[in-house]
Amino acid sequence: MKRLSGYIAQAGKKALPPAVAERTKHHVLDTIAAMVSGSRLLPGRKGISYVKQLGGKKEACVIGSRILTTAINAALANGMCAHADETDDSHAPSVMHPGCGIVPAALAVAEREGRNGEALLRAVALGYDVATRLTMSLNAFKFREDGLSTHSYGPTFGASAAAGMLVGVNEKQARYLLSYAAQQASGISCWMRDEEHIEKAFDFGGMPARNGVTAATMVAQGFSGVDDVFSGERNFFVAHGRPADPERLVRGLGEEYEILRTNIKRWSVGSPIQAPLDSLLELIKSNAVKAEQVERLTIRVAHRDKNTTDNRPMPDINMQHLCAVMLFDGTVTFKSSHDEKRFRNPKVLEFRKKIDVQGDDALTRTMPARQAIVELTLRDGRTLRHHTVAVRGTAENPMTRAEVDAKGYDLLAPVLGKARARRLCDTVWNLEKLRDVRKLRPLLMESP
Repeated sequence: MKRLSGYIAQAGKKALPPAVAERTKHHVLDTIAAMVSGSRLLPGRKGISYVKQLGGKKEACVIGSRILTTAINAALANGMCAHADETDDSHAPSVMHPGCGIVPAALAVAEREGRNGEALLRAVALGYDVATRLTMSLNAFKFREDGLSTHSYGPTFGASAAAGMLVGVNEKQARYLLSYAAQQASGISCWMRDEEHIEKAFDFGGMPARNGVTAATMVAQGFSGVDDVFSGERNFFVAHGRPADPERLVRGLGEEYEILRTNIKRWSVGSPIQAPLDSLLELIKSNAVKAEQVERLTIRVAHRDKNTTDNRPMPDINMQHLCAVMLFDGTVTFKSSHDEKRFRNPKVLEFRKKIDVQGDDALTRTMPARQAIVELTLRDGRTLRHHTVAVRGTAENPMTRAEVDAKGYDLLAPVLGKARARRLCDTVWNLEKLRDVRKLRPLLMESP
C-alpha cells in the first residue's frame, strides 16, 4: 500500500517517458473519438439525457452536447458515450476496456481543476497502470469465469487514481482514495445479456468513471477512510474469496507502463471480430475476392469469442454480419458496422447463411489471444486461407500515429464537421502544450 499510494501521489510530478507519452495520446484521441461518435448512439443519448435532467454546477462538459454539469455527472455521461458501442480500447491481460472509464474521469476532473494537457496525459497513464494491475492481481481470467466483471472493477480503480492525481491527493489521501474505490467496485458479467448495450455502456464506462470522480472529489473534500483496504481483517482480497497476488498491484510501477500493452481497435466492432476482419481484408486484397465469388466462409476463433459474437442481435458485434459487409464492401467503416437497416437487408441475411463460425480448442489456448483462421471456398474451386496471429492495433502489432489519426478523424468528422475534427486531432497530438484542458470544450461540445 505504501508503494502504490506513494506512486499515485507522486505521479503528477514525474514526466512520462517519450514513448509512453506518445502512446497515451493515441489512447486519449481514440477514446475521445469513441465518446464523440458514441454521443449519437442510443447508450450515449440515454446517458446525456439522464445527466441533463440532473443539472448541477458547471464543472465539466458532456461531449457532443451543450451541457456543462458536475464532473461526476460529466464522467458518467461521457463514459457511457465512450462505450456506447465497441469502438474503444482494450487490455487483454487484465480483461478490460480501460479507456472508456479512465479517460472520461480524467478529462472531467482536469476540466474541474483547470489542469493542463501534460497533467491529463500523466493521469491517464497512471489510471491504466492501476486499473490493469488491479484485475491482474485477482487473476483476471478466473475472475471473469466466476461471473464477476473485470470491465467494471479495474476501471473504477484506474479512474480513481487518475482523478485523485488531478485533485492532488497526497500519500495518505491516496490510501483513502483506494478504499473508496474498493467500496464502489462492483459488477457481474450478465451485461452480456444486454441487447441494447445501454447497461453495458454504464457498466464498462459510465459507472467506473463516475465512481472514480466520486472517490477523488470526496477525498479532496476531506473524507477519511480505511488506510489499507488490501490487507488486514476483512480486506478487499479476503472479501472476494480467491487466491490473489497483491504484489501484482505494484510490480513494475514506474518501469512497465501498461498503456503500452493496451490495444486500439482498427475496426469499430467487437474485439473478437478484429482478427477475422484482418484476415478477410488480407485475402480480399491479395486475391481480388468479391462477394459473388464466395461459396463458403469458415471462421475459426476461440470458443469464448464465438459465444460473444455468433449471430448477436447488434450489427457491430455480429461476426457473420460484419464479415458479410467486409466481403460486399471490401472494408468495414463505423457507418457500415452500425447500419441497422443493412443489418436486416435480405441480401445480407441470405449471404450470412454461407458463413460458419466455429469455436476452436487450439485457438482458445493460444497467446496472443483472439487469433482467427479464415477459410474462403470460392465457386471456382479454390480455397483461400489466412491466420491472423497478432491483430492490427494490439500491443504485438500496434497501429501507427497516422492510423490512429485516420480512425479518430473518421469517427469525429460526421459529428463535429471536418474542420473541427481536424483541429481536435491536432490538439490532442500536441496535448502537452495545452495550458488548460477547458480549452478543449469548443472542440468537444455541440455548436450552439
